[in-house]
Amino acid sequence: MASWSTGRVKARKQWSDTVFSLVVEADVEPFKAGQFTKLAYHGEDKRVARAYSYVNPPGQDCEFYLVTIPQGQLTPYLDRLQVGDELLVQRSAAGFLTLDEVPAGRDLWLMATGTGVGPFVSILAEGSCWQQFENIVLVHGVRTADELGYREYIKELTYDKPNFHYVPFVSREQVPDVQAGRITTAISSGKLEQLVGLDFDPEHSRVMICGNPDMVRDTRSVLGEKDLKKHLRRKPGQILMENYW
Repeated sequence: MASWSTGRVKARKQWSDTVFSLVVEADVEPFKAGQFTKLAYHGEDKRVARAYSYVNPPGQDCEFYLVTIPQGQLTPYLDRLQVGDELLVQRSAAGFLTLDEVPAGRDLWLMATGTGVGPFVSILAEGSCWQQFENIVLVHGVRTADELGYREYIKELTYDKPNFHYVPFVSREQVPDVQAGRITTAISSGKLEQLVGLDFDPEHSRVMICGNPDMVRDTRSVLGEKDLKKHLRRKPGQILMENYW
């Protein structure tokens, strides 16, 4: 049986009408950057729980990047939480979107849509990625610019990393210094490679993808056209994936 901790909200930030972050003080077990846990509350007759990735690196207060789903069973409840309110946090973490699962390579591509950027923020903040890879590229696709969460924090984490590239995409508005359109289109056309000056190459490229299932599937497909394959422990490849809303 899963063990749960009663957490208390220390801070919250509203990024857009539907996207927000919660910082939660909770007694949780050690985890790896990139992993997820579950948040929950007790309804009238059952516990309602969903999986969410840690945004924080290990050793800091728990932080989660969330999007409200109006018809959802949990996110409307989480969206109402304010500082001091309580929620349940599963003590143990899970998930394989972690650096120790990534085969050795030269270039690490982190590709996310929406709140799927959360585990990659944790990986960048934890810091061992800088010793493991020569070049790191974070690609984040959203609908509107206010959904580019953690943009300033990412700049703080990487200001002294000349081989880091941050490439934000916005699909529903024109924004200065932000790419218009979708990540998959930029991969197919070669535009993304041109923007950062690196090629997708089976020998050097390692790709971690986190986002909605359609984005994960489509991104894997277009990378397959560049000879990159899904990584399996029994059959090493270049692409690791996790569905995340």
